[in-house]
Order: sequence, then structure tokens, then C-alpha cells
Amino acid sequence: MLEELIMFILCYLLVLVLYEIFIVSRAKKNADKKDKKYPIEVGYLIGKYHLDMEKVNYNQLLQIVALVSSFDISLIVSAVMIFDEYMIQLIASIAIVVPVILVSFHFIGLFYKKKGMIKDV
Repeated sequence: MLEELIMFILCYLLVLVLYEIFIVSRAKKNADKKDKKYPIEVGYLIGKYHLDMEKVNYNQLLQIVALVSSFDISLIVSAVMIFDEYMIQLIASIAIVVPVILVSFHFIGLFYKKKGMIKDV
């Protein structure tokens, strides 16, 4: 049990650092441009939950996405490591990746909806 917890924490920290370097830092550099290219996660939240980017603190949104995505990846890795056989791990990861991401991003969407940071559609 302790080994799994340590593995989860190390995986979370590693993924978070990589996310900060490769996704968040690039997105912050592009934030000043007129034709912003949002990371795919932010684009999904804007499209699905109608986030009003005029109201949303973009840097905070990037941090929330980085934290949640890192948690999702760590959770999936920890969940599939329960199985010993590689093929079962692969099938399990394919089966749970989309539901985990959709549920976690739904919570982000609800958070911003509760804060009143969505467009009136």
C-alpha cells in the first residue's frame, strides 16, 4: 500500500513538472498573441462549458488544468499497475482514460459555472 502511494505521488510530481514545462509555459507565452492557440484541454473546456475567457484568469485556468491532468494521469497509472499482465494493463488503461478525463474536466466546468465565468448561451 505504501509503495503504491509513493508511486502515485512520484508519478504526479513528474507529470506535473513536465506539464508545467511543456504545456503551461508555452501557453503563457502564447497568451499575449492576438490569435491565441489554447492547449487542447482549455479548448475543450471553452467549447463544452462555454467559458468566458474575458472573465477567467487564464493563468489560474492553466494551473488548474495542469493539476487535474497530472492527477488523472497518475490515477490511471496507479490503477492499471494493480494488474501484473501487460495486456490487461493496456486494456484497463484504454478503458478508463476517457471516463476519468471527462469526469475530472466536468468538475472543472462545474467550478467555473458556479463562479459565474461562463457565457450566457
